[in-house]
Amino acid sequence: MSVNILLPDGSSKSYPQGVSPQMVAEDISPRLAKAAVAAEVDGQVCDLSIALGAGEHRVRILTDRDEPALEVLRHTAAHVLAQAMIRLYGPGVQYTIGPALMDDFQYGFYYDFDLPEPIGQEDLEKVEAEMRRVIQEQVPTRRREMSPGEAIALMEKLGQRYKIELIEDLVRDEKVQQVSLYEQGDFTDLCRGPHLPHTGMVKAFKLLAVAGAYWRGSEKNKMLTRVYGVAFFDEKRLAEHLTRIEEARKRDHRVLGKQLGLFLISDAVGPGLPLWLPKGTRIRMELEGWLRGELLKRGYQPVITPHIGRLDLYRTSGHYPYYQESQFPPLVERETLEKLAGEGCSCVELQQRMERGEVDGYLLKPMNCPHHIQVYKAAQRSYRDLPVRLSEFGTVYRYEQSGELNGLTRVRGFTQDDAHIFCTPEQLEGEIQSCVELTKLVLATLGLSDYRVRISLGDRSSDKYVGDPEHWALAEENIRSVVKKLGLSYVEAAGEAAFYGPKIDFMVKDCLGREWQLGTIQVDYNLPERFALEYIAADNAPHRPVMVHRAPLGSPERFIGILIEHFGGAFPLWLAPVQVAVLPVSEKVADYAASVHRRLSEAGLRSEFDDSSEKIGAKIRRSTLDKVPYMAVIGPREQEAGAVSVRSRSAGELGAKPLDDLVAGLRLEVDSKGASPLSGAPGA
Repeated sequence: MSVNILLPDGSSKSYPQGVSPQMVAEDISPRLAKAAVAAEVDGQVCDLSIALGAGEHRVRILTDRDEPALEVLRHTAAHVLAQAMIRLYGPGVQYTIGPALMDDFQYGFYYDFDLPEPIGQEDLEKVEAEMRRVIQEQVPTRRREMSPGEAIALMEKLGQRYKIELIEDLVRDEKVQQVSLYEQGDFTDLCRGPHLPHTGMVKAFKLLAVAGAYWRGSEKNKMLTRVYGVAFFDEKRLAEHLTRIEEARKRDHRVLGKQLGLFLISDAVGPGLPLWLPKGTRIRMELEGWLRGELLKRGYQPVITPHIGRLDLYRTSGHYPYYQESQFPPLVERETLEKLAGEGCSCVELQQRMERGEVDGYLLKPMNCPHHIQVYKAAQRSYRDLPVRLSEFGTVYRYEQSGELNGLTRVRGFTQDDAHIFCTPEQLEGEIQSCVELTKLVLATLGLSDYRVRISLGDRSSDKYVGDPEHWALAEENIRSVVKKLGLSYVEAAGEAAFYGPKIDFMVKDCLGREWQLGTIQVDYNLPERFALEYIAADNAPHRPVMVHRAPLGSPERFIGILIEHFGGAFPLWLAPVQVAVLPVSEKVADYAASVHRRLSEAGLRSEFDDSSEKIGAKIRRSTLDKVPYMAVIGPREQEAGAVSVRSRSAGELGAKPLDDLVAGLRLEVDSKGASPLSGAPGA
């Protein structure tokens, strides 16, 4: 039987059964065969050596210019790392998992090891040298498939107990009959692949960090050693990437947050629980205040709900017990605990009884939506009342693992700029469109113009999603309809939906090209069903509303953490915690400088008066390090003229200006949230 190959240019070729993509490349041209690194067969990336079965196949030969090839390169680089580690530290090295990373800004791959001796950052140079030797040897990679029993026997021979556990899990959970392994000289790994034909194709790489990582991400398991690296097909791209990493380090919001006095994480309070300092609080209040104003214009009604709720509330919503791993443990009333203790109830039994619904308690709220549902249910609703738009900057709590916490961007206690819209099915698409337009306004106002739209869909083969499949299909169609109507380009991603419904995610790139998921809009037919929500329609019969969950910022904590890095701490004037620093050159002009400070403050500007005895050069340096947008330098000439000498963070010296002109210019820039009328720059 023959194999019919359909090529990207529309042509086709016939070959005997068993032909490989490498053979197809050689038949097309020697140049392509030399450049080939992998192949895409029927939409799946695979090895060049794979034998193709009879029938028709769409084949694309991948070279280092094709985006999917980079993942193959990084996966092979992870195997080169593991092989080098075994050569350096002996057969006692246990290697666990080593994936390629394509969505991480800094890292391109990692491998987790259980090592006979600890290593640190200082050892990476030695490991890199051994990796280069593996690469210079151009060790061929070969895929082998075998039964799980054969693979377990091989891994027992190699002493790789973690690999044995992985194979046993594949048999139990996925009922696999065969597993694939890759041989790379004296190194063999359990791996789905694909890989480069040989190690010599790993052209440019760098090991970046050593960190601890629990086996399978559980704190109950052993701490392993994770080695991070990155790889590219050429040294130029590697150098550019390392430069971006260095720039990102300079912009690290944890460092800038401390330098600029914006927030802190206190061990006394607890990990992942940020404390907002006065300057950081000003930024947050300004951002939230602006958004609250926009919500009121759009008919949202503000509400305030408590930080905890009964377990039964979250049992109904589905948040408990299905997502309890990411929640803080429930709180049980003292009387109940005393009664159960008297009955000899153990902690494990108590947890089991709570999961079965036999014991009630309270939960630090992981989401605001169940509380907002209760607000909706507090009154009988007519179709004339809908849509009901409830908004809250509500604080929620998630038990993130300690190793995943990261400044403001990954925390355990955070606020959501949350809103829930209850509407009729006929109103739904108009409400979705309004939410999209609000999110676009937020991003445009903050200069975040580089983004893409992702429609996040459910995976019906997974059991993590709840509700009627027909409702899911309807919600997905509602979302697609709006996105198409607005002319937005989008991609669809299966398995990325919330557990109760599909959503629109705005994937935003910052100034370094890092992508962040920020604004989100979720369509939900399921929670109204679970809570039996109703409104009386025109036919005088009860009907079920539809819910929209939306958060343009996501959370102020994460959003501001991203903004700190995007702006490098140099916030636009309207957000800056200190908008203008008043700097007298000597005590002789201190009274006039104080009056300038009062005038600026009375105009609603955040002015800081530096009346210290330091020289003016030191005052200017301090304000520069604090990234203050404007400085009003005041000497005898300015006092005599009733003016100020203005320095802009972005445009430098602007010369002497009448005080009235400075106030008017600053107010215009703040109110417009746009370009500076004082300097002509796009924000000081």
